[in-house]
Amino acid sequence: MAEQTNATDAFRGKRALVTGGMGFIGSTLAIRLVALGADVTIADAMIPEYGGNAFNLEPVRDRVRVNYCDVRDEHLMAMMVEGQDYVFHLAAQVSHVKSLSDPYPDIDINIKGTASLMEAVRKVNPKAVVVRSGTRGEYGPSAKMPVNEEAPTQPKGLYEISLLTSEKILLMYHDVHKIPAVHLRITNTYGPRAQMKTSHYGVANWLMRLALDGRPITVMGDGLYKRDFLYVDDCVDAMLRCATTPACHGQTLNVGRDTPSTFRELAETIVRAVPGAKIVHTEFTPERKAQEPGDFYSDISKIGRLTGWKPATSLEDGVRATVAFYRQHRSHYW
Repeated sequence: MAEQTNATDAFRGKRALVTGGMGFIGSTLAIRLVALGADVTIADAMIPEYGGNAFNLEPVRDRVRVNYCDVRDEHLMAMMVEGQDYVFHLAAQVSHVKSLSDPYPDIDINIKGTASLMEAVRKVNPKAVVVRSGTRGEYGPSAKMPVNEEAPTQPKGLYEISLLTSEKILLMYHDVHKIPAVHLRITNTYGPRAQMKTSHYGVANWLMRLALDGRPITVMGDGLYKRDFLYVDDCVDAMLRCATTPACHGQTLNVGRDTPSTFRELAETIVRAVPGAKIVHTEFTPERKAQEPGDFYSDISKIGRLTGWKPATSLEDGVRATVAFYRQHRSHYW
C-alpha cells in the first residue's frame, strides 16, 4: 500500500482554489476545506442553469473569496492559480441531456476550459496539485462489472467525450510538464446543494424532488438496472485524499461504490424518507434510451489501495439527509 497523507491535517494553512465552487460538489468541497483550515478561493462563472447557487456557500460565505470568472480565460486563471497549493477543477458543462441538443458548450468549457487552466498552472504555478472531476460516463457501456480503470472507454455522448478529452489533457500536463494532477471518474453523485430545477443534473436528486413535490417518482423501464449512487460527502472525501496522496498523481481513479443499487431500490428508499410518495414506471425517452448504458457500478479497489478511501454513507442515510436538507431549504433550489 502506498504511503497515505492525513487529509485532516494536510490542508491547514494551505491555499486551495475550487473552480465551479458555487455548484453542487464544488460548494460541498469548499465548505469541507474551510473546516480543515484551508484558505479557499472560489472561481465560478455562474452561467445560468449550470448549478451555481450563492446559497450553497452560505455556511462559509464570510470565510471564502468568490471570484466571478470564466475558466476559459487563461489570463484570469493565471491570477487565480498563482500561489495556490491545490487546484480542484470542477468547472464544467455537466448535463449529458443538454449536450444532445447543443454540443458546443461541452467542447468549449470542458475541453478548452481545462486546457486554459492547465496552461495557467504550467506558466504560473506548476507545483500546484490539480484534481479534476470527470464522470463514469467516460466508459460508456461495459460488459463486465464492476468496471475498473483498465476497461475500454466508449462514451456515447459529447458530454462524456469532452470529459474524457479533458482527462487526457490533464494527464498530458502531468506526464510532460510534471504537474501533479489526478483525474477522477465519478459515479452518480447525489446529496444537498445540487440544483433541482430540472431533471438534467442528477437522477437521484430529481427523484427526491418529485417525491417532495407530491408527484410520482418516475422510474424508467423495469427499474432493475444498477448504479452505484454516491453521497456527496463521500465524493469530497475521495477528492481530498487523492489531492494529498502523491501516489495518486498522474492517475485516473474511479470514485463510486462497489455495492450498487437498482433504480427500484433507490425509489423505495425515497418513499421511506418521504412517506406517501408513489412510484410509477414509464418508458425511456428516445434521448435517454440512446445513452442508457445498462448496469454500471465501479471497481474502487485502486483508490482504496492508494488512499484507504471507501464510501461511508449508506443509500438510506444519504437519501434521508438529502431530503431533510431540501425540506428546510427548498426555496433556494426550486
